[in-house]
Amino acid sequence: MAAHAQTPVNETPVTATPVSAVQEPDLAIGVRYVARQPILDLHGKVHGYELLFRDGSRAAFPGDGDLAAHTMIDNTVLFGLGRLSGNLPVFLNCTEEALTGRLVDVLPAGMTVLQIPEILDPSQELIGACRRLKACGFRLALDNFTGKPGMEPLVEIADYIKVDFAASDEQNRRELLRRLKGATIALVAENVEAQEQYLQARDEGFTLMQGYYFCRPALMKNHKVPANRLQHVEILRMLQDETMDLHKLAEMVKRDPSLTYRLLRLVNSPMSAMRQEVQSVQAALIAVGEETFRRLATLAITSEMNEGQPMELLRMAFVRGRFCELASVFCDLHRTEQYLLGLLSLLPAMLRVSMYNLTPLLPLRDEIRRALEGEILPERTLLCWVEAHERADWATCDIVTEKRCLNAEDLQMCYEEASQWAEAALHLV
Repeated sequence: MAAHAQTPVNETPVTATPVSAVQEPDLAIGVRYVARQPILDLHGKVHGYELLFRDGSRAAFPGDGDLAAHTMIDNTVLFGLGRLSGNLPVFLNCTEEALTGRLVDVLPAGMTVLQIPEILDPSQELIGACRRLKACGFRLALDNFTGKPGMEPLVEIADYIKVDFAASDEQNRRELLRRLKGATIALVAENVEAQEQYLQARDEGFTLMQGYYFCRPALMKNHKVPANRLQHVEILRMLQDETMDLHKLAEMVKRDPSLTYRLLRLVNSPMSAMRQEVQSVQAALIAVGEETFRRLATLAITSEMNEGQPMELLRMAFVRGRFCELASVFCDLHRTEQYLLGLLSLLPAMLRVSMYNLTPLLPLRDEIRRALEGEILPERTLLCWVEAHERADWATCDIVTEKRCLNAEDLQMCYEEASQWAEAALHLV
């Protein structure tokens, strides 16, 4: 987005400034980015994650295949697959050297899916290496598949075939799927960015989807926020008051049994660092203190609002909120406001209501409301960075860090901590 643009947050803006307008800065040697992109089944459940790495100031690996392969393996071992994926299958792009040179053998076969780009020459050496890896327990995915001649031996042993939905037309996909009919292969539609594309891919026979279509559901015209959600918004309003009326707040929370249950579970969990159990909302308020309660209550409310939506949407909201809170110290921004900004940025997708219809109901400063609506302000710095990071848009990450004089390594560490925090939170909500 250009600096003057105002884009609704439900459009998931990720570019703060045209990349061509800013020279990419040189980051400190040794700084590594890793992003994960979810692959969901038809029920909205995460099947696995594709991991995307980037070293230093390069947005892509250099042309040296050996170096690319070594770097990919080193990154994966360094970060740890289980920690990055929540122990779900991990999809990794591979070079020919990584496959034929046995470099991938150091990875855990049971949770690793080796992605074979179709641009690789299906030589006998490559086919033999893939058969050996398959026998060792690795799963194989043919990436950016178009069905070029000579790929048949790899199709026979592949577990997944990934088709770029944005780069193919319906006729070509239907012909491709016709040729694959009868094969026991999971079909993955890549770059599915809108619900209309998801529905089309589903109708065509794809069973797995990769992309952020779940962040952009079709908004309901003239749709009002449900009454119970308005109750939650009112609780959010009270949570932001500098001096909370604890008794009134407790009474409002108690009127929603599901919210009360979620909140007490969170309060009694290791996340709140409590050394005692509590049996009432009022006791929880007193025991954990205002700041902790504000965060836990907001977490519980957001979980309620996400009811019926893909869990990955809630995971992203948790990561965004916690990241913005942790990284706020580097930007001299208000921690609680930043937590809310990140957490609430996905409300349109959860409620299927435009952000412009939601912000008047939210008890936030005008700058935060405008940041939620997509306006580029200092308050939106960290949200811009994490949105770009979700998509492995390293150039935009660099633009944000350079403009705000931030340290990329600090932000990456905050992101990793936020991801782990979000995984812990999801086990409780």
